Amino acid sequence: MTKTLRPTRLTRAAWAALPLLCAALALPAHAQSGNSPSRANSKSNAKTAAKPAPKAATKPAAKPAAGASAPSATANAPTAGGPQEADYIVAVVNSEPVTNNEVRARSARAVEQLTERGVTPPAPDVLRKEVLERLISERAQLQYARETGIKVDDAALEQAELSIARQNNLRSVDELHRRVEQSGIALKDFKDDIRNQVTLARLREREIEPKLRVTDSEVDAFIREQTGAKAPGQDLNLAMILVAVPEGASADERARLQARADEVARRAKAGEDFAKLATEFSDANHRGRDGGVLGMRPSDKYPELFVRATQRAKVGDVVGPLQSDAGFHVLKVLERKRNTDLPEVRIPQTHAHHILLKVGPNQSERVAVDRAADMRRRILAKQADFETLARQNSQDESAAQGGDLGWTSPGQFVPEFEQAMNNLDPGQISPPIVTRFGVHLIRVDERTERTLSSDEQRQLARNMLREKKAQESFDTWAREIRGRAYVEYRDPPK
Repeated sequence: MTKTLRPTRLTRAAWAALPLLCAALALPAHAQSGNSPSRANSKSNAKTAAKPAPKAATKPAAKPAAGASAPSATANAPTAGGPQEADYIVAVVNSEPVTNNEVRARSARAVEQLTERGVTPPAPDVLRKEVLERLISERAQLQYARETGIKVDDAALEQAELSIARQNNLRSVDELHRRVEQSGIALKDFKDDIRNQVTLARLREREIEPKLRVTDSEVDAFIREQTGAKAPGQDLNLAMILVAVPEGASADERARLQARADEVARRAKAGEDFAKLATEFSDANHRGRDGGVLGMRPSDKYPELFVRATQRAKVGDVVGPLQSDAGFHVLKVLERKRNTDLPEVRIPQTHAHHILLKVGPNQSERVAVDRAADMRRRILAKQADFETLARQNSQDESAAQGGDLGWTSPGQFVPEFEQAMNNLDPGQISPPIVTRFGVHLIRVDERTERTLSSDEQRQLARNMLREKKAQESFDTWAREIRGRAYVEYRDPPK
């Protein structure tokens, strides 16, 4: 029966973008950055900390947080219809404040975005506590990043802004900036917060990625869990010499036959040819003329006595004699291999062509989109064919093949490209699609399904398991960073 692995689809690129997405959604702290100590415990820690905390009256309002989506007007405003609250410090993290405005802005954005996704937001007091804990955890991580020398230059910041613009279907970073300013958020504050999120992404990648290890046994267990496959076993190939003991044999006869088996075992262990000894001494089928070879088979197809006796034996080792109802057995391990047969797993594959127009100083995104739209119009009007235009215009290595991308599997392209490709029926051509590589036209030619080989299944499972372990490792690491931080909670001013 065909089985399907359930991929998490959290690629390395998505892992790097995770802090941006989490900041935008403002999900509960325990779901994103590990459980934080309880409020009561943190207060207790603050009492014994040696560092003095700054006074609320001397600290200006903090910058509003920004995330992966373009901010809305509610992100930096009080609850609709409510009065404007004075800002004040709600917590201190290693002498750096977290302000009420930061918590309110992040909470407002969380409510808005959870509602858009059809998720009922938590109660306001619960959400506020979770958001505060996330901000505290982020603040502690940023301080650690600065202490350990992580910096984000302007080029990296521009790339992050470009990614955010494209995730929100905005034509350019300038359009993103206009949306930010229209929402009432200062552009400098927005850029500072994006720089912080990129810093956190780099910190997490540096702290977590090098320590990840996925063993073969973990891959086996994960595949069994996902597909219901049986535990991998072993295939064995044994050779046997049987010194048979007739039913009803006397004690003297049994002793004589055991001595014969002992002698055979001694000579085999001393290095004599096992096949010749089998021909001379074995009472098994064919009288050893087959060299006593029993053949490669799953270990559970051998008698339990044989499997147990050879469990620790290496290939080439001789064990025995072993006594059974049939007589005395001398065994030699000829081969041993891991049985990793897996159930059939099929994945969709797409054969597509594309035309890529790169964006840069010589060609703006608007110009590239207009050019691509004109090419699409000419192709649909049968005034030109796709392959010819690809050879003449496409700016990647597929141009020489008329834009042919060959057969591809899920996850090989950036999400914007893959989503557009998946929405096409065979023969259809997409409108211009913007990705970080430029502007594309995509034509889907065929679709099929392919059965993954065992090696491909194992690599897919290894990648999925690695991403799962990365998140778990980050949760643990984030709790450690949060636990080492000096945290003092502040009550609202009277």
